Amino acid sequence: MGESPPETTQPRWPKATCRQTRAHNTRLILRTIYEHGPISRADIARVTHLTRTTVSDVVAELMSQGLVEEVGSRPSSGGKPPILLNLVDNARYLIGLDLASDAFQGALVNLRGQIRHRVSLPLLSRDGDRALDLVREAIDQLMAQADRPLLGIGIGTPGLVDAVRGIVYQAVNLDWRDLPLRALLERQYRLPVYVANDCHAAVLAEYYFGGKRETESLAVVKVERGLGVGIVLSGRLLSGDSFGAGEIGHLRVVEGGEPCRCGHTGCLETMVSTRALLRQARAIAQGRPDSYLHRWAEVPDQISLDVILEAFQAGDEATRQMVLQMGRYLGFGVATLVSVLGIRRVVLAGSITRFGEPLLEPVRQEAQARALERVAREIRIDLSRIDSGDMVILGASALVLARRLGLFALLKM
Repeated sequence: MGESPPETTQPRWPKATCRQTRAHNTRLILRTIYEHGPISRADIARVTHLTRTTVSDVVAELMSQGLVEEVGSRPSSGGKPPILLNLVDNARYLIGLDLASDAFQGALVNLRGQIRHRVSLPLLSRDGDRALDLVREAIDQLMAQADRPLLGIGIGTPGLVDAVRGIVYQAVNLDWRDLPLRALLERQYRLPVYVANDCHAAVLAEYYFGGKRETESLAVVKVERGLGVGIVLSGRLLSGDSFGAGEIGHLRVVEGGEPCRCGHTGCLETMVSTRALLRQARAIAQGRPDSYLHRWAEVPDQISLDVILEAFQAGDEATRQMVLQMGRYLGFGVATLVSVLGIRRVVLAGSITRFGEPLLEPVRQEAQARALERVAREIRIDLSRIDSGDMVILGASALVLARRLGLFALLKM
């Protein structure tokens, strides 16, 4: 007798449990209502390819939780008019925090990303313990204002951040190193906490709340006190092996240039940031008697971004040249970014965008001049339409909404 043929080993994939299937269906249905509501149960079944019985059961559960409500009916082509369902926008709140500026910004945010209450707490020192205390103070104030159940806490912070584990490995301005921020806050507040780099949070805000999405790849260049980039490439949020993806602010662009907070000199951030603008504007005030800024020559520390914008809009030539030069350096950074990654869509964000189209034009010109011709033709560079003060808060909120309720198809991280 011949030998039996060897058995072929088939991979054994773990089967989803009933609970996992139920959770998946619940998230799918809730997301469908979020994106398409008001919508009927029958239309939900058609969109999701779930049975009407499954849809009715899940909808009943969501209604019992106060997340979904019936909002009337639409005319019927025959038979009983279909009842429409919609998300209850204020059924839950969440806390979003932005730790990337001179004052910690926080907000209570509803399920549609609408801000219901704000706090702003100035960061008066670079002491790490004080910064952590200030985070807790912001959360305490927001929790005291919450009159809805809280889903969780989302935080956008500067520095090198492991978003999966919620660890801030290094945040120079906050004096944090190897800080288990998520674990500390979850232990204290008994709420889920999600932590991301502030630029990564900014690109999430633009990706989910920035309007019509034309591509699965996007770069958000955020210019505030520092310069960083959040990158989504083919539907994946890039953090990098060392969690430093997008740190183009520390590319050296000027040999022997200004000292940078990172310890080097001549970094791009020393030429493109609000700190760079303030430094240069104060030098103009004291060295250019013909400039609009000269009236602050005796009190240069009183020059703010508002003052610079005022001088720019008044047509002051020295200020205009300063802003245009910053735009050219920013264009160099954008050209480097798109040449390496092949991204066609770039959005500029942060307080620096208050200079508007006059800043955008030299960015576009420089980027197109420095990139490969074919790449340059396809670059689209725009200003974000999201308020710069809300961007990181909304991105951090998107993390909570995606993780807790599945309202967004969360980017692979």
